[in-house]
Amino acid sequence: MIKILVVYASDHGSVEKMAKSLVEGVKAVPDCEAVLKKAEDAKMDDLVSCDALVLGSPVHMGSIDWRVKKFIDTVCSGAWMQDKIVGKVGAVFASGAGYGGGGGGCELTMLALLNNLVELGLIIVPLPKSTPGYHAAGLQWGPYGRAHADDLSPKGLSDDQLVSSHHHGKHIARAAKALRGSAIFG
Repeated sequence: MIKILVVYASDHGSVEKMAKSLVEGVKAVPDCEAVLKKAEDAKMDDLVSCDALVLGSPVHMGSIDWRVKKFIDTVCSGAWMQDKIVGKVGAVFASGAGYGGGGGGCELTMLALLNNLVELGLIIVPLPKSTPGYHAAGLQWGPYGRAHADDLSPKGLSDDQLVSSHHHGKHIARAAKALRGSAIFG
């Protein structure tokens, strides 16, 4: 069974909704399962036993949520020191707000998350523009949710915004399944 670990933090529930949609996408692929963990609950054993690591974060001042960053600094750094997860699959997603019509800081947040996954030696799964739902909530780095109105009041995510998360889960599961057992880096 292919195991996808989804580690996330959520403030107003949007990242959690995206994570659950992504998990449903993973489960739609035969012989794949997803483990959903809040960043503060994920441990080294979770990392070592997974075939793919997916990080999800709300945007905080244009960057990663502190809980996800703490997971990276305290758990992932140990895996990095020992090369414990090199060659596994990695992916990201984010939810933000902010003024203007952009992604509310999601692009920079996802790039920061991806930087950490690449540092760990993971093989990154992007979000192709042909992915269903991309038009409503997609960037090449991964799905994103704009969860606040123009006045920054929380509005939540629409069902349309969750479609890309679901399909990203499928992409990640298929990639992990294809790579399992191959000796890409050793």
